[in-house]
Amino acid sequence: MRLAGPLRAVAVLLLVGLTWVLATTILGGDSNSVVKHFFSVTNEEPTAESKPRRYKCGLLAPCPQKHLAFRIVSGAANVIGPKICLEDKILLSSVKNNVGRGLNIALVNGVTGELIGTKAFDMWAGDVTDLLKYIRPLHEGTLVFAASFDDPATKLNDEARRLFEELGSTAVKELTFRDSWVFVGAKGIESKSPFEQRMKNSKSSNKYEGWPESLEMDGCIPLRAPLER
Repeated sequence: MRLAGPLRAVAVLLLVGLTWVLATTILGGDSNSVVKHFFSVTNEEPTAESKPRRYKCGLLAPCPQKHLAFRIVSGAANVIGPKICLEDKILLSSVKNNVGRGLNIALVNGVTGELIGTKAFDMWAGDVTDLLKYIRPLHEGTLVFAASFDDPATKLNDEARRLFEELGSTAVKELTFRDSWVFVGAKGIESKSPFEQRMKNSKSSNKYEGWPESLEMDGCIPLRAPLER
């Protein structure tokens, strides 16, 4: 009598299984594959082929020849610093300990793609003169990468905004306290840069308390042909 309970349970399971197999067969399924599936455990893991391929700086597609792959991420509030990647090399980030509050800028040779230098400029308590000395003497074709962190605009004066406009910016003239901003321009650009994003600091839409969300931008920048002498 003690086996009545377990036997009844086994009988119910067998009945359910047979009913399922019969129903699947009637509906056109393969009973053998159904049974195998019912009693097997799948431990399949995603293969390398099933994962989306990533290219330089995490781009989803490769850049054409004679183009530089880049990705820029602005700072998040006053906590996480910005990051600038070029050709799979991190030029500027918190890990490299070369970022700071304000505007974070990397200068790159537009002909060779080689890094010229990086620097952070405090636009809240710093001196805008330091920024002006950095971007005034740029050579023709120099690429300028800029990413905001915390506050990029309080100390910006008319000359600084004009210099960025000459590099191809359209948003810098409206850049204000704690806006998020990412930008790529060039000395001697003949049109407005297609690589620019701005997120306005607004209490009604801010992602963080007192700051808008971080911005992320990537793309391919054509190398400049060497200047004829």
